[in-house]
Amino acid sequence: MLPALPGRLLKQARADAGLTQAELARRLGTSQSVVARLESGRANPRFDTLKRAISATGHALEVDLVPSGYPPIDESLIASGLQLSPADRLRRFTAHYRGVRSIAGAALKGRGP
Repeated sequence: MLPALPGRLLKQARADAGLTQAELARRLGTSQSVVARLESGRANPRFDTLKRAISATGHALEVDLVPSGYPPIDESLIASGLQLSPADRLRRFTAHYRGVRSIAGAALKGRGP
C-alpha cells in the first residue's frame, strides 16, 4: 500500500467533494495557486494546515498508528548468532560480506551476479 501523501489526500478530498482548486481556495481564504502547490507535493504542510484544508472539503482527517512490520526481526537468527564464538561470527560476517560485495560489483557493471 502506498503512503498517503498530504498532496494526494487533499486532492482526493477536494475531488470527492466536487470542488475546484479555486473553490477550495475561497473556502480557505487563500489563492488557487496555494491549493495547487499543496496538491502537487511541492509543499510540506504542517499537520494542522492539512487538517484544516481537508476539513474545508467536508471531510475529516483521522490518524491511526498501525504496526509497520519494519524492520522485520527474526529473533531466532539473533539467538543463533549469539551462540557462535567471536571467531565463528567473524567468519560468517566475512562470507556474507564477500557475497554482498560480489552482487554489488555485478550491479555496478550493469549485469546480474
